[in-house]
Amino acid sequence: MKNYIIGIIFLVGMLLFSCAKELDLTPPSSITDEQIEKILASGDTTAIKNIMEIMANAIPKLLNSSGISGAGTADGRYRAYQGMEAMRNLEGNDIVFGNKNLSIFGADEYYLRDFISTTVDKNIYYWTQAWSMITTTNKMLNFLDDKTIENSAKMKECKARGLVVRAYAYNFLMENYQDAYLQGGKDKLGVMLYDHYDVLQPSKPRASAKETYDFIKKDLQSAISLFTVAKKGYTTTVLTDIDMGVANFILARVSLSTGDWTTTISACDGILEKYPKLMGQDFYGGTKNVSKTSVPEIRPETNGFLFNDKNPEVILGWPVGEALSTHNSWMNPFGEGYGGLSEGFARIDNRLYDKIATDDYRKDCFMATALGDYTYPTSGTKRNIPAYTNLKFAATHGIGTDDKKNVGTVTCYYMRTSEVLLMKAEAQAQNNDATGAKTTLNILLAARTKTGSTPLTCDTYSSMTGMSALQMVQLQTRIELWGEGGREFYNNKRWGIPVDRTSSTNHIDKGTYAVSKMTLQIPEQEMLYNPLAVQN
Repeated sequence: MKNYIIGIIFLVGMLLFSCAKELDLTPPSSITDEQIEKILASGDTTAIKNIMEIMANAIPKLLNSSGISGAGTADGRYRAYQGMEAMRNLEGNDIVFGNKNLSIFGADEYYLRDFISTTVDKNIYYWTQAWSMITTTNKMLNFLDDKTIENSAKMKECKARGLVVRAYAYNFLMENYQDAYLQGGKDKLGVMLYDHYDVLQPSKPRASAKETYDFIKKDLQSAISLFTVAKKGYTTTVLTDIDMGVANFILARVSLSTGDWTTTISACDGILEKYPKLMGQDFYGGTKNVSKTSVPEIRPETNGFLFNDKNPEVILGWPVGEALSTHNSWMNPFGEGYGGLSEGFARIDNRLYDKIATDDYRKDCFMATALGDYTYPTSGTKRNIPAYTNLKFAATHGIGTDDKKNVGTVTCYYMRTSEVLLMKAEAQAQNNDATGAKTTLNILLAARTKTGSTPLTCDTYSSMTGMSALQMVQLQTRIELWGEGGREFYNNKRWGIPVDRTSSTNHIDKGTYAVSKMTLQIPEQEMLYNPLAVQN
């Protein structure tokens, strides 16, 4: 990692420029650590508050980042966090890429070509993205020692934000660069642990997986304690904010990965108590005004996956103007990116589609038959949109515009309540509490039942007959989180489920892919610059 912490990344430079401008320092482009330390030592509470808030306010943006650079030659999809996760979506069972052989971006991932080797450009961006987060947060955390934050609730909150994002980044590394903890990864290596920024500090060897997860959990638990003392808690305005909800979401995800079922359930309960509402049928996907006999007009304002104002589940997200649109470009069949005009239509595997109950309105988020030709507004080109294409992320317009050429103007989200329910249900099932798991799942199933139908339950959901509680959770997770954040890939790795498309009728590629190949090798740059690095 050392070659990534030697340079101060661009975001830090911009933060310090903003700090200098706010504090009227000259020249503003050359504020130094010494100047910041002087301000902290001055006792000027206003100046201290200003400089640390400016730095801390930019920390959440690391989870909604683009312009990732400094490694490799991959196309733009890997230069945005959303793009990397969209590529993970293609490396599984449940998403079909188009309806014919394609050679556009995304084809390598879908055809399960090499994305794990040490030199491949589809690998290193995951490494670079995470270490950029760690470097930036450590830079801020350097200034937030116990003495500095001792009498300031605001400083405690600032430190908590940094700890949460650092934990997120380390977990992101573990999800990509080591076998799942409960699938053999427990006894393997984790990653290098740097708890502060120092341009001269020596390289470190990889810690054990257990040491790495202990470090992650300690960061999250410390952040939760700081939020509690600072009375930050669960904020009313959840968007763009790192708060108790985000901290507990990441803690639940990490605890689920390490088999800490009790902590998973506790963290989920904390979130569900504050954010219990689920999205309703009217705003679940872009299913409005879709038919074969008329030109579709789907406004993103009617799709909770594209418009956070209609999605009460959002725990972390961004509004128009700040939201990245890379995911929508890959998933929206009416968009002019790879998911639409370029015919990389994101379709559901027929095997999963057939498991969705008739009275489950999530089934309407996928076209049962081909839509037919759709004319894309900029070029006037027509494309035939095939059966099984998703409407979950569909819109023909952008938010607040009547011009179809502005399609793709959307909000974005990264964490939502339905996933919290599913994490809790999984932890209950893994902890041999089948009754509790089914009770939790029933909350979700009732919310996903078509208006006018008898609420679905685990006992009445026809495709779940004969399943264990854990298998029920796994199926409902695949359905509910379809196309979101690469979740299927990471869950398959965590559950030990390989890619096997051989029995699918609509997958273009019928390949298989072993779980053992889902772990990335440590990138070549790290192996070259860190003499203590050990390869997977």
